[in-house]
Amino acid sequence: MTQDSRLQQVLDAIDAENRQDPHQEQADGQSWPKEYLYSLRMSEQLARFAPNASELLQIAARAQHIRRWTVPRTDYPMDRAGYKHWRTDLAKYHGELTAKLMENAGYNEMEQERVKALLLKKQLKRDDEVQTLEDVICLVFIHYYLEDFATKHEEEKLLDIIRKTWGKMSEAGHAAALQVPLSPPVQSLVGKALAA
Repeated sequence: MTQDSRLQQVLDAIDAENRQDPHQEQADGQSWPKEYLYSLRMSEQLARFAPNASELLQIAARAQHIRRWTVPRTDYPMDRAGYKHWRTDLAKYHGELTAKLMENAGYNEMEQERVKALLLKKQLKRDDEVQTLEDVICLVFIHYYLEDFATKHEEEKLLDIIRKTWGKMSEAGHAAALQVPLSPPVQSLVGKALAA
């Protein structure tokens, strides 16, 4: 199997999993399975931000939320420790499932382990590919989800989240984030968060 066709096989397999999401989201005048739409946005953002991304990074970006709905946040204590535990379990689950799909497409164990490490965000700030993946996650959040998020939370919490998001990003990520078109109120919030 050629490299291109095995990559496409894995991306198609990830899409097939995410199309099963029972939760729907409206975009471009149609209804989408939520995590399928998210995965497409991740791939599109990666292509814009890092057009020369390796195929393993392309797989990790597409699989960032694979079947996320099957590990609900409500199954964990609703405190900070519960949230962290949920996020860690999710990352492991995403990695294991993606590794199986990669194995089916002919990727070796070392390649599977690399994608798992990317999804676990190991070595953030020290591993360029992990940092690129984190930048893309943050850019997708800012571009597609921050506006809606801003309508549901108090200003203090929003400022904290914007600052934490910014803190995870690289300088290149910051530059890209400042180009994202936002509504004036959200742009003002971002300005306030970053000025502090």
